[in-house]
Parts: sequence; C-alpha cells; structure tokens
Amino acid sequence: MVLSVETRSTAVVIPPVEPRNLAKVPFVELADGRLQGVVSSGSDIERVYVSSIGAGTHGLSCSTNNNRPCGGLRGAHPCKHLQALLAEAEAQYGRQRVARYLRVEADEGVSLLSALKPHHEPTPAATVFSRFLRHLAYLEVPGSGEPIPELHWFPSVRETRSDI
Repeated sequence: MVLSVETRSTAVVIPPVEPRNLAKVPFVELADGRLQGVVSSGSDIERVYVSSIGAGTHGLSCSTNNNRPCGGLRGAHPCKHLQALLAEAEAQYGRQRVARYLRVEADEGVSLLSALKPHHEPTPAATVFSRFLRHLAYLEVPGSGEPIPELHWFPSVRETRSDI
C-alpha cells in the first residue's frame, strides 16, 4: 500500500548527490533565504563557524557560534569556511539546485563561487547553530520500536522517492 505525503508522519529522505565530508561541514541547509550551515575550524577542534550566503543578495556571513567574526572573511572575498559550505551544499543538493536557490547562473566548469556577486552581510549565528544542536540531539535518542512523539516528522530511512 502506498501512502500519500499527507497521510505519512515521516518525510522522504533524499540522499546526497555525492558523499559528504561530515567532519568538515556537519550541517548544511537551504533555509531562511540562505545557504547556511556549520563548518568545523581547521585549527581548533572545539571551534565551529556558522556560515551563510544569501539567496539572491549573495550576502556573505561567517562567525563562530558565539558571534565572533571570522578572520578570513574580508568584505566580498569569501573565507575558506564559506568555500567549504558551498562545496558541501553542491555535494548534498547538487549544483543545479544550489545555483537555483542562490539565484546564480554559472556555465558548467565555472564555479558557483565565481558566479556570485558577494558582499559582506553579517547574519546572527544563533538560529543556525541551535538548529544544528537540535539535529545532534536526535542522534542521542536511544533506539526504540515504539513511536517517539517529538520525532514524528523525522525522515524514515526506509522510504524512497518512488513511493510518492
């Protein structure tokens, strides 16, 4: 029996287009009018950066989880955290979907980064970082065969796109 999307309590999981480097970019999403996510620091294992690129505006933002600005972001020049975020977003969602979301046109072989018209536009890190922490908390929920009410929306790994 095939259930419609409206009658299910789980979301369909769309697998990544390519394998992801979760150690470098553990969290990436297209949400709130931005490509945003959490990027691990290359120099301090206890530090992470919340980075984002505005859809359409191409505003760049990168700061630590406690809102200290990234030293590598200089105006319209993206830091290595933003470069890693964009690369992992392409691996997760595919180049075309990310380009469409950011509202850029880039020929094949041309990086999406070079197609941006970037400028510095600080955004608060707290919302993205708390979403990341919430996702981490779900990994700590013990396995159970019983329904867990707060996870009724969580994706079921057994479902595929073919059943929609």
